[in-house]
Amino acid sequence: MNQERIKTLQQLLQMDPNDTFTQFALGLEHLEGQPLEAERHFRLTLEKDDRYVAAYFQLGKLAFDQGDEKAATDWLEKGIAVAEEVGDAHAAGEMQDFLDQM
Repeated sequence: MNQERIKTLQQLLQMDPNDTFTQFALGLEHLEGQPLEAERHFRLTLEKDDRYVAAYFQLGKLAFDQGDEKAATDWLEKGIAVAEEVGDAHAAGEMQDFLDQM
């Protein structure tokens, strides 16, 4: 977790609160050390754009890491469906692989 990057991303998000990339990037920055804060940012990303495929994958991995296999499965299955809708076969495949290995 890099505090300087987090500060910069927060400033960017203040300038454009609807920027899903920045919201998602904040989640990534919080993955190491603050998983609940990371989860909050990934959920906010999906509130802004429910077709942001990578957020589903990150939420699935977080749930799995926290020992919640059911939630992980739910997030990954939703993510696979969205990835297929938007034509992102690569992301769908990665999520399916993760799901298969759980």
